[in-house]
This record gives sequence, structure tokens and C-alpha cells, in this order.
Amino acid sequence: MDSELVLEFPSDVRAIEQAVEAVLRRCPECEAHARKLRLNFRVGLTEALSNAVLYGNGEDPSKPVRVEVCIAGSTITARVTDQGHGFDPLAVPDPTTPENVARSGGRGLFLMRELLDEVHYNDRGNCVTLVLRLDPGFGGAASA
Repeated sequence: MDSELVLEFPSDVRAIEQAVEAVLRRCPECEAHARKLRLNFRVGLTEALSNAVLYGNGEDPSKPVRVEVCIAGSTITARVTDQGHGFDPLAVPDPTTPENVARSGGRGLFLMRELLDEVHYNDRGNCVTLVLRLDPGFGGAASA
């Protein structure tokens, strides 16, 4: 069953959890993949929304964050767009290198890349697309 969901919410960190829950509730047919959905997708989407609220929109409640989710077959695609100026994700230092391990930046981007099958940014850098593929023949394990 294919499904689409579009949400907009103000740039308030308190709204992130509700947005993530609304997206996860939209995919009851994914219950067989609950662990991967609840770990990989939840963490990745939460990081994307946090980045949009905190860095993209600077927590300005007048600037909405838009979430578009498409569930098509065994693939979940979530697009998160903020109203900010964008950034270059390639310019964000790798948080796993020794010189960056004590710095605070880049961990959210790292988690998204590790937990999801694909992570893409638009040219402006204010929209990230997350793709998670659920193995139709297997419903249990999370892969991180």
C-alpha cells in the first residue's frame, strides 16, 4: 500500500517528537520491520528535524518546517525542508576523526548517513531527503 503524508510545524523543538510519531503511525504495514523503523528511521528523521529547527530556521517559530513522507512498497522516503539559507553538507567535518571527536558538530549528519540507506541534500542545502528500504522478506533486525 502506498501512502503519502505532508506535515508542517513551527520551528519548536517540542514539536519534533510529535512529528516523528505522526510519521511512524502512518506506516502500520511496516510493523513487521518495527525495529528498523523505530531505530534507524526514528533517529534519522529526528536528527533531520532537529537540524531544520535549530540550524535551518534558527528556532524562529514563524518559520515552518515541512515534512513530506512517501511510503511506496518497501521504501520510505522523507523530505525535510526548512526556511534557512542552507549549508554545504560536504563542508561539515567528519565527527569520527581524532581532531573532531571532541567537537560538537556533525554527529547528526553522521547518524543519518549511517542509519539510512540514502541521504541527499538539495543544491541550496535547506532540504534533506532520507530513504529507508525495508527488506520485504525480513522484518526484524535493525542495521546500523
